[in-house]
Amino acid sequence: MIVVTGAAGFIGSCLAGRLNAEDYRDLVLVDDFSKAGKQKNYSGKTFSQLVDREQFHSWLRDNHKLVQFVFHLGARTDTTESDAAIFDHLNLNYSKEVWKNCVEFGLPLVYASSAATYGEGEAGYDDREDKLNLLKPLNPYGKSKNDFDKWAIAQDKKPYFWAGLKFFNVYGPNEYHKGRMASVIFHAFNQINETGKVKLFRSHRKEYEDGKQLRDFVYVKDVTGVCMFLMEHRKNSGIYNLGSGKARSFVDLVTATFSNMDKKTQIEFIDIPADIREKYQYFTEANMEKLKSAGYRTPFHTLEDGITDYVNNYLVPKKYA
Repeated sequence: MIVVTGAAGFIGSCLAGRLNAEDYRDLVLVDDFSKAGKQKNYSGKTFSQLVDREQFHSWLRDNHKLVQFVFHLGARTDTTESDAAIFDHLNLNYSKEVWKNCVEFGLPLVYASSAATYGEGEAGYDDREDKLNLLKPLNPYGKSKNDFDKWAIAQDKKPYFWAGLKFFNVYGPNEYHKGRMASVIFHAFNQINETGKVKLFRSHRKEYEDGKQLRDFVYVKDVTGVCMFLMEHRKNSGIYNLGSGKARSFVDLVTATFSNMDKKTQIEFIDIPADIREKYQYFTEANMEKLKSAGYRTPFHTLEDGITDYVNNYLVPKKYA
């Protein structure tokens, strides 16, 4: 059995689909399955069992002898949520319990961290574990992820293989349910269909032009490819960046989206909402050398290639991965 937590969500459901595509069928999908909007993310998958996330720890204690690998991708990912207690429960303490169980039962573990741990990038975007204490996340979500990374590194007892993946700006199929937190590509596609134009945040810093804020956008198929590699490789434990390694602008992103919809590019700039303005990242770019040095050589999608696949094969036909 392979366990995937967060399996009703965006990345988790895409990973379940990737596992199925590579003939892994004996999957245990873990999540809060009460939300109808997520059902299509997993209903077409082949799996052995659905386990409610609050029952997972007891389920694992009873069934650990049947488990070969754990992907812990479940988390509260809303960067606008201000209640630290929610993140302490779902991102920090829950993850500690998963880690301890994997240590006790001898299970390999890959878990989701985040590029939100880097804050404004004052300490750079290098996935060096000796820099974790230098990072200054901008919101409770990023802090919860960095707190767990620091906790994991400090443990004397670790899974025999483990990896924490710092996801950068992931986009792709199965994010229909995410609302405000869905990728800019998803929102751009819908805005273009509805109004013929896209709204982007204007810059509130003189060193950046409007729409020229830079992010490392990574296609979810590249994310699942790395997950598969780590499951099959099981060497070089540690924390890894998972981005494309190339920062691109939001203007680049929406221009590619317009192009794939055969529409003329029309952009309207709006102010960044006040509740996130002071915590808005203007630049992110993953240093990917550590993952390459661990043996991962598969090329990542360019932004244009990823958007072409996403728009034409998923958004237009309204399909799931």
